[in-house]
Amino acid sequence: MSIPFWCVFISALLIYIARMPVAKAMKAEGGYDNNQPRAQQARLTGLGARALAAHQNSFEAFILFAVGVLMAHTTQTQGFLIDGLAIVFVIARIAYLGLYLADRASLRSMAWVVGVVCSLLLMLAPVLRWALA
Repeated sequence: MSIPFWCVFISALLIYIARMPVAKAMKAEGGYDNNQPRAQQARLTGLGARALAAHQNSFEAFILFAVGVLMAHTTQTQGFLIDGLAIVFVIARIAYLGLYLADRASLRSMAWVVGVVCSLLLMLAPVLRWALA
């Protein structure tokens, strides 16, 4: 499996890793409400609320990244740039999650921007490859 595909796999795992502090916060509220988990999540504050937001944002980021990797793959655009963008995306997302939990909003936003730029560049890589050839 290629580096970008491994990075897609890792970023999929990050969605559920980001969910772990949410479950912990819900448990701290008297237990996980399996009947109405969304209502319970909506009541979370502090770290629990930030963890929920980070978890939800991970879904949004994953879609854009996975599409970028697939666009690069289906156009047979590969190499150091594609691998590098995929790796930087994963690092940015790990940083994003940590910064969100630590309540470091400005740094978190910078990590988010890095991730989005990597995803967009992956989408544009086929065009850039053609333009630079």
